[in-house]
Amino acid sequence: MISMTIDNTNMCSHLQKKLFEPDGVYYPIWLAMQEDEELTAVVRSRQLHIYRNGKKILVLAGKAQPKVIREDELSTLL
Repeated sequence: MISMTIDNTNMCSHLQKKLFEPDGVYYPIWLAMQEDEELTAVVRSRQLHIYRNGKKILVLAGKAQPKVIREDELSTLL
């Protein structure tokens, strides 16, 4: 199992709850990210930008709707 870590110091608290808490709407995405070594993520402007092999695929925000940048199996978990 891969363990992805994210610097969440600048992440919106709403997003943290959605992503890291087991009842959060993005929690299945967080679990999938832990299993996929092609994925990386970075916090920018309090949002989580997710990349597959260096290409942005998804942006998760706390209160705003998620933005699917590229079709990817990860976006099916939304």
